[in-house]
Amino acid sequence: MRADLTLIYGWVPEGARVLDLACGDGTLLDALARDRKVSGYGLEIDPDGITACLEKGVNVIEQDLNRGLANFDDDAYDMIIMTQALQALRRPDLMLDEMLRVASECIITFPNFAYWRHRVHLGIRGYMPVSKSLPHAWYDTPNIHLSTFNDFEHLCRQKGLIINDRAVGNGDHEGHWSSRWWPNLFGETAIFRISRDQGHYRSRKE
Repeated sequence: MRADLTLIYGWVPEGARVLDLACGDGTLLDALARDRKVSGYGLEIDPDGITACLEKGVNVIEQDLNRGLANFDDDAYDMIIMTQALQALRRPDLMLDEMLRVASECIITFPNFAYWRHRVHLGIRGYMPVSKSLPHAWYDTPNIHLSTFNDFEHLCRQKGLIINDRAVGNGDHEGHWSSRWWPNLFGETAIFRISRDQGHYRSRKE
């Protein structure tokens, strides 16, 4: 597994009910089900990803995340995971609300646009950066809401969410000492584990 998926694997409790959004080929869910007795489903829209999930025996539903999670009840899962997809959604802020309605805790990863190489590329060369975490050119990228490590933390504070853990990695999704000290500058990939404040959640429902 990629290094970021290995980190996420360690954050998921044994026996948890997990929903994996944009689950890709199902590698993470397959490992969690096999080794940690996790149950759950993956949501995926890419036909190749769906086929790969089915070949692994991973439960998968074809679903466009931009349509939300209205087909899932409140607290239907213990944890929701979404890797490298938040930035491709039309309203990532509303998806956060939906994720923390369906589960009390979620894990999210996304490319950090404030990574120092991206800053240099844009500042000196004057072109949108292309890197391992942002591999597409500006005209064919699926990413429509690029953000930074600090942006996401600020959004969590605005929404009254609790950041239980956070990590960053390089283009290979591996950690490095510099990114731990200055995550917004040296972290190419941002990884957050967040949960809702129960009092704040109850007040929104009443």
